Amino acid sequence: MSRLRIYEDTSDTPLATHSDHAAIARELGAVRVRFERWEASQPVLPGASQDEVIAAYRSDIDRLMREEGYQAVDVISLEPTHPDRATLRQKFLNEHRHSEDEVRFFVAGAGQFTLHIDGRVYEVLCESGDLIGVPDGTPHWFDMSESPYFVAIRLFTNPAGWVADFTGDDIAERFPRMAPYRPHETA
Repeated sequence: MSRLRIYEDTSDTPLATHSDHAAIARELGAVRVRFERWEASQPVLPGASQDEVIAAYRSDIDRLMREEGYQAVDVISLEPTHPDRATLRQKFLNEHRHSEDEVRFFVAGAGQFTLHIDGRVYEVLCESGDLIGVPDGTPHWFDMSESPYFVAIRLFTNPAGWVADFTGDDIAERFPRMAPYRPHETA
């Protein structure tokens, strides 16, 4: 279940926790962060190609490209057995920002974005069906856990320009990391 926890940036005790999508979208929208739910227009099977994944969400992708001027889209996939998972995880665990929006739609699995905005920390656990759009210049960090599992669509204005600018602040070390993802079981 998707989740938002809000903290003061000086304490790791949450001020509020939300798991309702409308509440998460409302809270994040108040700080200019996009949070949406998308549904596939066709089934996406395990092992689907990048083209098949993109085709299943083409109408939402095209809408965002029109609204925000994104020029490129791709799919990234990571599993717990990936040999470079620890290195890839470490790459974005420290607070950083980008010169363009960071937009991710989770087709499968989960990832945790933590945003540092106006003295608050917004920890957003994104799961399958969630889109998050972090505005350019927003300090944040991303965790995929020690045992990552996700398939995500990424939208870019310029993929070559998507570089992390690290703030040097150690704030990310003072807040919870993502627990290994366990897909929800349905009865």
